[in-house]
Amino acid sequence: MSETAAPIGQTPADELGYEAARDELVRVVQALESGDTTLEQSLALWERGNALAERCEQWLQGARARLDAARGTEADAS
Repeated sequence: MSETAAPIGQTPADELGYEAARDELVRVVQALESGDTTLEQSLALWERGNALAERCEQWLQGARARLDAARGTEADAS
C-alpha cells in the first residue's frame, strides 16, 4: 500500500472520483484477502467495498453515456 493512499473509509464513497474509489477498492480487497481482520472489521470492509464498487460503476456508466452522446452527435453531424 502506498504511503500517500488515503485510509480506508475516510471519505464517503459518493464523493470519490473513479480512480480514488478504484484504488481504495483494491486496498479493501487486499485487506479482506489478508485474513488479518476480525469478523466485525471484515463486515465493515465488505460493506465499504460494495459502496466503492457501486461508485465505480456509476462513474463507468456516466462515461459510457457521455461517449454514446458524443458518438450520436458525430453521427448526426455526418
